[in-house]
Amino acid sequence: MARSPLRTQQRVSSQSTQAGAPTLRPVQSVKTGADTRAALIAELELHLTTTTNKHGRPFQRRTVNAYKYAATQLHNWLSAQGISGDFTSVDTATLNRFFRWYYQEHDVPKSQDGKGGYTGGTNTVQRNLRALFLYLYEEYDHPNPYEDPKLQRYATPPLGKPKTLSSDFISECLRVTGNGSPKVKDFQSVRDHAILRVLTEGLRSDELLNLRVQDLDLASGTLVVVPIKMDRNSLDGRVIPLQPKTVKALARYLRARATHKLSERTDWLWLGTRNRSRLLYAGLHGMVKKRAEEAGYDPASVSPHSFCHTWADDLKAAGVSGEHIMAIRGWKSPAMLRRYGADMASTRAVNAVQGLGDRY
Repeated sequence: MARSPLRTQQRVSSQSTQAGAPTLRPVQSVKTGADTRAALIAELELHLTTTTNKHGRPFQRRTVNAYKYAATQLHNWLSAQGISGDFTSVDTATLNRFFRWYYQEHDVPKSQDGKGGYTGGTNTVQRNLRALFLYLYEEYDHPNPYEDPKLQRYATPPLGKPKTLSSDFISECLRVTGNGSPKVKDFQSVRDHAILRVLTEGLRSDELLNLRVQDLDLASGTLVVVPIKMDRNSLDGRVIPLQPKTVKALARYLRARATHKLSERTDWLWLGTRNRSRLLYAGLHGMVKKRAEEAGYDPASVSPHSFCHTWADDLKAAGVSGEHIMAIRGWKSPAMLRRYGADMASTRAVNAVQGLGDRY
């Protein structure tokens, strides 16, 4: 018998066929429509993690999870409705029924009057579910219901004005994390204070969480943000100027970080408490909510992204040019500048005009 040139075949020894040796088990057979749907969701995840998006870049993990969530919601609804078929049995009419159910269950309670009008959640699920049916069309020749004009579309809700945080709120949150005092030594307080300081520099959550130790240049009072969205493949990062107190907070955090058991094994800047691995979005989101509550504020009214809008308002109110703000933030369109500065635009306009004094 000729020997196989393949590594996998060479690794199989005669001992593997002896009694008691582990044997390969076949994939569990799919018996019901629910089993098939679960298997298709797993297929979709594998497909998304091995292909690229329309910009030619790998899908981010959060995007894959969002697409899986939409498919799982449809899967659970089909089970609750007693529909035994797999996803290829879902036609336009069935999908319309699912979206109406999702709207009534998830969006209606969020509307201002409790009777309807808000469609943001359904719109998101409708957009994210497109990936599943595009996959079914490509792999199983299933007609794509998204190409059917009879599919009921749920609109994207109009963007509300961003919420700008008050200076009192930010000051109180910094206070409950030690206010930068060198007497505060515990890792969590020092880390959280540094994170809050960096958030006031206008970084998005993903940008902050993806920082590495080598991205800091405290001697020059800057850090470098590697592009993670439209320009993710660029070799050029954005230089973010830091406030002096942010530099001090980061220096103190680096000293505290050196005591973490993973400090020498990873270059991620933000590490978890109790010697756990790097900080992720759930941890960042929870920390901001927790510190807001400790400061005596409603945690439901704040998120990490609120600091981005506040940063834009601070700089515009201080007279920093729109061109400079766009350069620091990495925006290519003035529309983003208007969007992030919209909340306090009228206040800035009134202050600017009143600052002129008597004109006649």
